[in-house]
Amino acid sequence: MTRQMTGAKMVVQALIDQGVEVVFGYPGGAVLPIYDEIFQQNHIKHVLVRHEQGAVHAAEGYARSTGKPGVALVTSGPGATNAVTGLTDALMDSIPLVVLTGQVPTFMIGSDAFQEADTVGITRPCTKHNWLVKDTDKLAPTLHEAFHIATSGRPGPVLIDIPKDIQFANGTYADKAKRRSHYSPQVKGDIETIQELARAMETAKRPIFYTGGGVINSGPGASQLLRELVEATGFPITSTLMGLGCYPASGDKWLGMLGMHGTYEANLAMHDCDLMINVGARFDDRITGRVDAFSPKSKKAHIDIDASSINKVIRVDMPILGDVAHVLEDLLKVWKANGRKTDKDGLSKWWKKIEGWRAEDCLGFEQTGPVIRPQHAISRLEALTKDHDRYITTEVGQHQMWAAQYMGFEAPNRWMTSGGLGTMGYGVPASIGVQMAHPDALVINVAGEASWMMNMQEMGTAMQYRLPVKQFILNNERLGMVRQWQELLHGERYSSSWSEALPDFVKLAEAFGAKGIKVDDAADLDEAIAEMIAYDGPVILDCLVEKHENCFPMIPSGKGHNEMLLANAKTQGAITATGAVLV
Repeated sequence: MTRQMTGAKMVVQALIDQGVEVVFGYPGGAVLPIYDEIFQQNHIKHVLVRHEQGAVHAAEGYARSTGKPGVALVTSGPGATNAVTGLTDALMDSIPLVVLTGQVPTFMIGSDAFQEADTVGITRPCTKHNWLVKDTDKLAPTLHEAFHIATSGRPGPVLIDIPKDIQFANGTYADKAKRRSHYSPQVKGDIETIQELARAMETAKRPIFYTGGGVINSGPGASQLLRELVEATGFPITSTLMGLGCYPASGDKWLGMLGMHGTYEANLAMHDCDLMINVGARFDDRITGRVDAFSPKSKKAHIDIDASSINKVIRVDMPILGDVAHVLEDLLKVWKANGRKTDKDGLSKWWKKIEGWRAEDCLGFEQTGPVIRPQHAISRLEALTKDHDRYITTEVGQHQMWAAQYMGFEAPNRWMTSGGLGTMGYGVPASIGVQMAHPDALVINVAGEASWMMNMQEMGTAMQYRLPVKQFILNNERLGMVRQWQELLHGERYSSSWSEALPDFVKLAEAFGAKGIKVDDAADLDEAIAEMIAYDGPVILDCLVEKHENCFPMIPSGKGHNEMLLANAKTQGAITATGAVLV
């Protein structure tokens, strides 16, 4: 069925046909025709953010907590350029987004018109695909194709740049069913390589599953299949920052997070394994450490939907191109058909070695006195919220790593953080997107005071839409991770790693109309967290913590997994994995 309508109406109709329920945006002259159409309908809720970067991060939070594509709408020029950080963040972390931007009329493109920018050129490196639509009849097919590309294969952000005259002009609307696409990623893995992997699993003495965000992006079925495979094999499992929740943190095969601030047992198991099975991760530098020292004794398998990720950083012996869920389903079938055989003696010795590493208790700490250690703050937040219907977002820095270390995730899509790009300012708008998707859930943004202030204006959005997001700020009055690196790697020269003009966060909360809570004594921490949870509205909890605490374990830049720095509980300094004290 085809219908005649304006380009602006096509945008809204396409969003409705694609099942979009929420759009995060900020109006401007080049998108007013679309906003006029939004005003005249009741199918889609528009959320007015306070900054275009906030719109894209909110759409990311919505997408990551639901598995659906997030949608953002911004104007031309600065509206589009302000969206670039969110687009790049989504590209790095494989988040499905459709971002719509306004553009000056087609006859003015190239004339340096008011609020003109080469949006397609600017965003080409930070989108999965983008379009400039110059024909109203092509707008609807482009919109439908955008959703297909954003959500198929390795998910990612796409952008459609729509000139203002195209929004006003009449054209033919093509329904979603009429979309024809040449983009059809391979989802089924090569069965011979899957069989080869199954045979390698049968003879492995020191295997490990290394999982990533690709498991979560593949849908809840992939996480369930992964759990079945771990149960069937008895192999240990670890995960990247982005993969937390794909296997339950309470599971007895769980080794904790892998990588720069991963656990002692996960990193040493990765270093010493003889079979490494990568499921939906991309071998990023926060995980591998020094590439030539990465898992040097192992045969390597890599399951990934993205062909460009395979053999890009680490050469593997068994590359399997395909969707994680499809490949795991076939691998389980082969494993069961082969009789679920493992080297029981080798696996028993392997687990005994891992238990020895676990006994190191690399995340252990002591809370003594009134000054709140950040590890204690996160541990108490975990204990007091884990039984709630809970979603966690974070900003970027030490607090992010502590949250990953001390909070446990039992299911996918409950943990939203900026991984690949490491975007400070991500957490506040992301928490708003999550809360919009899950209005009755407990949504907490774990933040550092410096990162939180980058997009604090979105508290206005939370108030306007009555979104009871909780902002849990670990306030050390420092750029914590920057300060840590300056201490350990730059001779304790603390160049510009603190602010001398922080706001009173309680008064700031009250200025927005939210509730402000301040706690600076460990004895009062539980009560403050309970008050935050109980309040039926947005809360900013300013938790003053030890100013110079470092985040350990830590693999220093350029080192291998067996060259970690561990916390020394007695000195609150650090020791190497071999026990040498760092001065």
